[in-house]
Amino acid sequence: MLECLFKKKEEKPRCSAVIVAAGSSQRMGTDKIMMKLGAMPVIARTVLAFENNEYIDEIIIVTKTEKINEIADLCYKNGLHKVKQVISGGATRMESALAGVMAARHEAELIAIHDGARPLVSQEIITRAIEAAKKYKAAIPAVASTDTLKAVDENGFVIGTVDRASTVRVQTPQVFEADLIKGALTKAVEKGLNLTDDSSAMDMMGVKTMVVEGAPENIKITTPDDLVAARAIVESRGDWNANRTWV
Repeated sequence: MLECLFKKKEEKPRCSAVIVAAGSSQRMGTDKIMMKLGAMPVIARTVLAFENNEYIDEIIIVTKTEKINEIADLCYKNGLHKVKQVISGGATRMESALAGVMAARHEAELIAIHDGARPLVSQEIITRAIEAAKKYKAAIPAVASTDTLKAVDENGFVIGTVDRASTVRVQTPQVFEADLIKGALTKAVEKGLNLTDDSSAMDMMGVKTMVVEGAPENIKITTPDDLVAARAIVESRGDWNANRTWV
């Protein structure tokens, strides 16, 4: 009995979370990560999801240089103790993700990379992605495509219909073996690639990525309409007025 308990504890992977929040928020018109979502800013709700997950050992937040002190102060004042570093991002999403993974502690076996503006991720999604990455080296959450998908040419004309059964809408956190994602992102940045997600860098390395179940509610806040939808989801969950005061 005791041997089983110790074995289970030893098998728990060391996972660092990198939260990328260095975007320009051009489509929102203001800094979306600091906008209130219920009782707390978007970035605080995002970080709290990883703070509360048993697999996460540390959190690194990658943001704009001018936001470092503000976000670090927010985390400190509100007891987000797993946040170990708040660092400056790069000119592209890939550069920011690379900065984050390289800042992770050397003991980390896995690294979860998550969008700072995706605050409604559930514990189940985080855990599923981490457990799958431990087994398969790379894992991403996704949901099935429900709309008909068309391929178009450079002039905007339809050139074909994409098989919906073989496509998914990818979300985060995307979780990878630490050494693999460090190498993959390094190569992507060296080649000047502006990839839209981190698993694309793994594709370049020939590493197969396992897809796990995501959720429609795990939305990324990009436009004002997304914020309206996120507020409705938070309210429907019954945690609109969180049981704590955020400062």
